[in-house]
Amino acid sequence: MNGAGNPAPGTAGRDTADRRWWIYRGTGQPLYDTSLGELLPPPPPWRRFTGGPVVDPPPDDDEEIERRLGRVPTSSPGSEQLRREADMVNAALLLRRPLLVTGRPGTGKSSLAYRISRELRLGRVLRWHITSRTTLRSGLYEYDAIGRVQDSAALRTLHRSYGTGGTRDTDGTGAAEGREPGEDELPGIGDYLQLGPLGTALLPHEIPRVLLIDELDKSDQDLANDLLGVFEEGRFTIPELVRARRRHPRVTVMTDDPHRTAEIVDGVVTCRAFPIVVITSNGEREFPPAFLRRCLRLHMPDPDHAQLIDMVTAHLGEAAREPAGPSRADELVDRFLRNSRERGGLAVDQLLNAVFLATSGRFPGDDEEALEDLVDALWHRLDGAGAESRTV
Repeated sequence: MNGAGNPAPGTAGRDTADRRWWIYRGTGQPLYDTSLGELLPPPPPWRRFTGGPVVDPPPDDDEEIERRLGRVPTSSPGSEQLRREADMVNAALLLRRPLLVTGRPGTGKSSLAYRISRELRLGRVLRWHITSRTTLRSGLYEYDAIGRVQDSAALRTLHRSYGTGGTRDTDGTGAAEGREPGEDELPGIGDYLQLGPLGTALLPHEIPRVLLIDELDKSDQDLANDLLGVFEEGRFTIPELVRARRRHPRVTVMTDDPHRTAEIVDGVVTCRAFPIVVITSNGEREFPPAFLRRCLRLHMPDPDHAQLIDMVTAHLGEAAREPAGPSRADELVDRFLRNSRERGGLAVDQLLNAVFLATSGRFPGDDEEALEDLVDALWHRLDGAGAESRTV
């Protein structure tokens, strides 16, 4: 199988035959000379979906993925945690089930979706950020009914003002006879309907899309239950299109992908390849048992020293080594880990900010104290407590 990596440190004594079932290997290296479509076996019978017509492949988004993950690593990382991560990602791939990723803020939960997309070459990640006001419909689609009514009214006014010959009645004599616009002249419903991230992921793609549902624990308590039906059925209806299907059985709508459209038949969207759904949670509340039964679960622990060094190198590259050399990055990582333990957890981006400043060349040796004060201010507690404390 293409994309295979070397045995992870600490597991070299194991027979690697148990890893042959992996498709996603967690190496960060994109598949070469193959595709997920060639590697992915058929789904379980109860997870087969037959939606159509098949839509175009997703757009690439390499710049956004690199912005979030940094450069493609040149070596294969390995640890027991990465092995567990790969186990659960591959199980979700094979079973066509959502993956619920839990852990503290800043531990890289959201990044997993982008790592999957990069390694399996799945294009743009669809991201649905959840708030307390998020509803299921907002993830499926948005319909601008008011905009359509306003545009239709403006068109009718225009037709009344201009005659059938295109002349305007300017003197109020009625010389230009107005008319009502025909049905085919009014704005089409598809111009006012856009699929959301979840709705776009459920389009009939030949290869699964990657969908990130970010911070689901911030949602209303009903959203997790509302998602169950969509996850189980792999489909949803758009009532506005169902009502219009006798006149307009096929409607082209906008999708969550920029400048992309899709054709909806009879107001129903049914997936073909169930999306790779990564759901993140900071653990602010529990989810219903029925929801948890339908998800695979992965806990993301705090990254260790080696993983943090890999992240710094991926994002900053040679900049992390200039002008102070690699020892400065190591020193900051050690200090970051110590501060994170003492302050109840820090986020990886707080470390990246500190390393970027420390290696920027803006702080000469005689200004070290200013840098120390700035780094300490950057590493504030995420809960806002103890902002005045300092641990060196």
